[in-house]
Amino acid sequence: MKIRYILPTILAAFALIFTSCSDDETPTLLDQVKVTTSTVALPMAGGSNTITVNAQDSWTLEKVMTMKDSVKWLNISTVTGSAGESEIVFSASKTESGRTAQLLLTCNGEVQNITVIQGVPKAATATCAQVIAGPDSKTYRVTGVVSGIANTTYGNWYLTDNTGTIYIYGTLDKKGNEKNFSSLGIEEGDEVTVEGPKTTYGSTVELVNVTVININKSLIKVDSVQNANLPLEGGIFTTYLTCKGQGVSVEIPADAKDWLSISSIQSVGQNTIVNFKAAANTGGDRGTSITFHTTDGKKDYTAKTSMTQKGAIIASSIANFNAAAVGTTLYRLSGVITKITSATSGNFYIKDYTGETYVYKMANFATSGLKVGDIVTLVGTRGQYGTTIEVMNSYVETSSSVTSVSIADLLTKPDANNVYYMVTGTIKSIVSTKYGNLTLQDGASEIYVYGLYPGYGATGDARYNFVTTQNLNVGDQLTVIGTKTTYGSTIELANGIYYSSVAAQ
Repeated sequence: MKIRYILPTILAAFALIFTSCSDDETPTLLDQVKVTTSTVALPMAGGSNTITVNAQDSWTLEKVMTMKDSVKWLNISTVTGSAGESEIVFSASKTESGRTAQLLLTCNGEVQNITVIQGVPKAATATCAQVIAGPDSKTYRVTGVVSGIANTTYGNWYLTDNTGTIYIYGTLDKKGNEKNFSSLGIEEGDEVTVEGPKTTYGSTVELVNVTVININKSLIKVDSVQNANLPLEGGIFTTYLTCKGQGVSVEIPADAKDWLSISSIQSVGQNTIVNFKAAANTGGDRGTSITFHTTDGKKDYTAKTSMTQKGAIIASSIANFNAAAVGTTLYRLSGVITKITSATSGNFYIKDYTGETYVYKMANFATSGLKVGDIVTLVGTRGQYGTTIEVMNSYVETSSSVTSVSIADLLTKPDANNVYYMVTGTIKSIVSTKYGNLTLQDGASEIYVYGLYPGYGATGDARYNFVTTQNLNVGDQLTVIGTKTTYGSTIELANGIYYSSVAAQ
């Protein structure tokens, strides 16, 4: 079935052109600022046009950009002015297709909208590859299959044909309104024709705020699924389909074929049931997207569904976590909070004896009471932003508050093997470089550190010789975390966790 929509944006563009050519045009009059025309027309061959501004006070002019530098084709003689009468010259070079720009002139809180039009935007019929290779700001008409939907409010989705894929950033409804994508009924697998201007955001080629010209509904549709979230032990995942094409074929991604297989396919008329079997999961959480294909003898139609399987949480050192691949596998990490970059957002650094990593947006951090120096065990996935490795989607399993005290105060605390303190002092003497036994002094007070380890979580041989590898010496200032104990008559800070040090001058 084909559905055709009115092209409101093109009609609006024609209306603006006709208005700009009228000698009788009277822009909306504001109290603080007036312009001779609110619609400026520039020739396709390139050129300029001038308007006069009459303002009661200083004013500013800015371009309305859907993306960074999206209106860089338009040159403006001045973007600021003072009270009184002044001129603004708009100019642009030659263009092969029509384009428009929206500007805002602000004076004393009042805003005058100005539209600059160069020609009439005409859509060029193109493939995805031609859009990718073409210039920004040009309007294209493209036909392809919906290969993924990222946002169902604004209508952000991927359009794919046999030449490539482009991103649709914003989809207008039948009346030309935004944020009403669901009213169009577009689903993955549908063949859709859209029209809109091209922009490039980073490396992503986009058509922005497209108008839908035609929807050709897919001949295959996922009606429902059963057991889409499987347990660790595995099991059967079932998909119910309606297929109006010539048979059903199933595509399982290559990276899921070693644990997900087709158990059975049953078809009765237009109804098809596909059962999948997932093996037991010995790793972290995993999932995949499955594609179903059918054909009418001329075109391939698709529908997609997804499933997930719970996995084990992998206990990991921070070094091993940093070396892991980005994905949905869950890791359990323990360490000391070394720095908080945003308590509101839950962004901080955590360090163990193997290294340090960045935690991004941990849930409920702002209300957790956690602070620098505290010991935490958290669970999260491996992410990355640019070159920054991140712990994503994390939550705290356990935490131990660490209290900063002077050595004098620590000496008065009761012994407890689960209460942590942070102290700073000068290394007075080193008894054992292998085990890290040393005496810390702060003024007249001193305490014996029984074991200094390279960081939280060190066990076995990893605990030894840190004094040497860190090049710690008598006279250095040392900050260490540990528990208070007493051995005979000696008060000790036991199982010390290295936090920081400053070499003696």
